[in-house]
Amino acid sequence: MSKYIIGLDLGTTSAKACIFNPMGHLIADAEEPVHSEYPQVGWVQQDAAAVERAAVWAIKKAIQKAGIAMDELLAFGFSAAMHSLVPVSREGEPLAPAFIWSDGRGTEQAERLSEEVRLKLYAKTGTPVHPMSPFLKLLWMKENGFEPYLQASYWMSIKEYIIYCWFGRRVIDYSMASATGLLNPYTRQWDQDMLELAGVNINQLSEIVAPTTLLGPIKANIAEEMGIPSTLPVAIGAADGQLANLGIGALLPGEVAVSVGTSGAIRQVTNEAKVSSRGETFCYSFTEDSYIIGGPTNNGGIALQWLKQLLNDQGSYEDFLAEAEQAEPGAEGLLFLPYINGERAPLWNQRARGNFYGMTVAHTKAHYVRAVLEGITFNLYQIGRTLEQLAGAPRIIYVNGGLSRSPIWLQMMADIFDAEIYVSENHHSAAWGAAWTALVAIGEKEDFVSIKQNIPMGEAVVPNPDTSRAYKKIFERYERLASKIADLF
Repeated sequence: MSKYIIGLDLGTTSAKACIFNPMGHLIADAEEPVHSEYPQVGWVQQDAAAVERAAVWAIKKAIQKAGIAMDELLAFGFSAAMHSLVPVSREGEPLAPAFIWSDGRGTEQAERLSEEVRLKLYAKTGTPVHPMSPFLKLLWMKENGFEPYLQASYWMSIKEYIIYCWFGRRVIDYSMASATGLLNPYTRQWDQDMLELAGVNINQLSEIVAPTTLLGPIKANIAEEMGIPSTLPVAIGAADGQLANLGIGALLPGEVAVSVGTSGAIRQVTNEAKVSSRGETFCYSFTEDSYIIGGPTNNGGIALQWLKQLLNDQGSYEDFLAEAEQAEPGAEGLLFLPYINGERAPLWNQRARGNFYGMTVAHTKAHYVRAVLEGITFNLYQIGRTLEQLAGAPRIIYVNGGLSRSPIWLQMMADIFDAEIYVSENHHSAAWGAAWTALVAIGEKEDFVSIKQNIPMGEAVVPNPDTSRAYKKIFERYERLASKIADLF
């Protein structure tokens, strides 16, 4: 009897394949690393063909690890990181490495646009005008006479390229299309004005489809490599942010999802397209009647990794974070603006830089660790306050990502946001969201919301009222400092 589902999550550091049962319990997973190249400062690219191979191997290893037979598989769904861009020949070959979200080649093009124009383009697409956007990447290529740009027959994300390799179809789901900066989120159609600005035509772009679209039989040789039937139903799925919300159950009003790994994001589902008046959040389409609004930050766990390395800390990551418990909330006046890797929300400024403020000789390692943890969380809270204006106050916050395994940080989140925090026992939320999408696509599950009965959830982390009150005052100082420093970038 068929009883397992594959969720494939294509990230920027790895391709991860997870096998679940229909209740959301992880049966097996396998991960293949994905390597980035940095040919110049600010340039970040990946070999799309190598990512495709990593995805095949991850699925093969997960199947072998699970020890299941082909006829025990029900379906398979896709999740992928947003904002990658690959120029592709008519024969389906990549003409250059994929530009991924962190590639900064479009920085000058973004800065050259006036604030009025940036806000106009943002309001039209829901995608902030930032180098992460494929729209800005295309502008850079156009203005620099990039040879693959001139030769490209098609434009694809890495996810689209893999789908083309496996199924021979040029299709893109609503959310991945929305993240290009070329889509009108209100009509879910390519926006002709944006295409003209980018210098591409609609025939170079893929057909836009719903996340539950089934892709058809997978090529026999690819299926054989993976160890799956070529007839296995495969749903196109969506982007990793949308599917992380689905996989953790943050789908209803007042339910917010926060993901913090190397980078981070805070997101909420809404039933209509909503954009911020100051361009602080994104608004990406998800299904025929839902959108995800929120804000991504470049600076999550990477800031802690940087500090650990800077201090030459040789202990475990857990012991390093535990240092924060030796300092009181507010780290005795030490504030940290976490923009060490540039910043997306709330600044949308790739030239932003991190800062410690209020340092004294009395501050110890514990204060610095706590200040960095608080800075990461204050930044998320600042994005969340803008989100609140668009979608209402959070009632419940669902958290996933690497930092969600830290009890210290979870309590800090609860106290700063003054809300209950829930963490799924399954740490692969995007992959489970992709798997659930496939179950809905084949009619095995009725809808997305019913996933809530199939998420193994731990106990809530409840805010401490006294600490929450203290953090409100500390955040006021943080916000004033962030506002003043922003003018200097």
